[in-house]
Amino acid sequence: MTTFVYFILPVILLILGLPIFVVLLLTSMAAIVFVAHVPTDAVQNYMFASLDNFPLLAVPFFVLAGEIMGRGGIAERVVTWVVSIIGGVRGSLAVTTVASSELFGAMAHTSVGTVVAIGRLLFPSLTKHGYSERFAISLITSSGAVAVIIPPSIAMILYAMTAEVSAIKLFTAGIVPSLLIGLVDAIYVMIYARIQMVPLSAPARWKNIWASTKEASWAIGTIVVVFGGIYGGIFTPTEAAGVAVVYSLFVVMFIYRTVGLVELGQIIVGSVLLIGQIQIIVTAAGVYSWLMTTSGIPQSLIHGVTAMRLPHWETLLFVNAGLLLAGSFLEPAPAILVLTPLLLPIVQTAGIDAIHFGIIMAVNLSIGLYMPPFGLNLFAAKAVFNVPMGTIYRGVLPFVVVNFIALLVITYLPGISMVLVGAQR
Repeated sequence: MTTFVYFILPVILLILGLPIFVVLLLTSMAAIVFVAHVPTDAVQNYMFASLDNFPLLAVPFFVLAGEIMGRGGIAERVVTWVVSIIGGVRGSLAVTTVASSELFGAMAHTSVGTVVAIGRLLFPSLTKHGYSERFAISLITSSGAVAVIIPPSIAMILYAMTAEVSAIKLFTAGIVPSLLIGLVDAIYVMIYARIQMVPLSAPARWKNIWASTKEASWAIGTIVVVFGGIYGGIFTPTEAAGVAVVYSLFVVMFIYRTVGLVELGQIIVGSVLLIGQIQIIVTAAGVYSWLMTTSGIPQSLIHGVTAMRLPHWETLLFVNAGLLLAGSFLEPAPAILVLTPLLLPIVQTAGIDAIHFGIIMAVNLSIGLYMPPFGLNLFAAKAVFNVPMGTIYRGVLPFVVVNFIALLVITYLPGISMVLVGAQR
């Protein structure tokens, strides 16, 4: 009965199409009624306790900052700046798409938002310059998922809160893996462009670079302020999120003048809706995780894995497979909130550092976003480009394979994630 309530019932509810927070709450209610035998008044206590966490304060601010940057033209100017720099090499426009996705993801903190924004901005140019429609859509769909990994990622903030680790250390650990994934994607698209003999794009010109740099200088300042403040020890990630809101508001309202009071109201309303979705998922996942922990399931899993005496590499492969499967059904936020309490004790028993595992989890869930059949980015691409799902499925498979190889490298070479963390100490 316990297995059915905690594992089979949520899958059935997901297949029925219920929102994830409803799935978690209904599963928690079923657990309380049939297997947990805990007082019902404890549920509301744990729901509110899930929100009583200081690092979680960064999420609303980063969401608002991302909305301001996306709709106020900050992120678009940074992307235009990148486009002006990379040119004259076969495949340069595809590499520009990868680099732009990394920068946009770092500012907007949303994978779907990155797919939509980069898709609208660069898709026409990609198809115009010799890339097939399928390749262009798949490139945008997969590269947009880097927003889960590249700091300051909301998914990482939620992991830091759940695993009780330093968000700054987690951000630091995510720098090299996110750059590695961008490099792997860039190498793949350049090889593709050479094989397909994609025409050369116009070479970079100092005049254009200077003009775009001048136009994007205030936008680039957003990255400098946030990252410089966090890694320079000037303020915490939560404070950095607040500073990002103030700075981006100043830029879009008084420098670029792209946002007025009406647009600001729309941005705030949109942010509140998204923040509300995240917060209710956090509360529902908090109750579910608490009930699962008190049920003894994590402890049983640890004993089971230990009894199997799996080698270190097999344990990690087993965990990766589970995370990839979960990531193809769940968004990163609920996946992290639900699976971290379940899997972290297992990997720590195998000697895996909690910071390193946070990066492993983020990379897995980012791949899951565009892994067929239910990755969220796939449906975002379908909505934006209006092409058959089969076309998108076939296009993203090479990116799934390439990034899975990068995942294995990150998993089995922990120094990639921990090198900067070690230097930070």
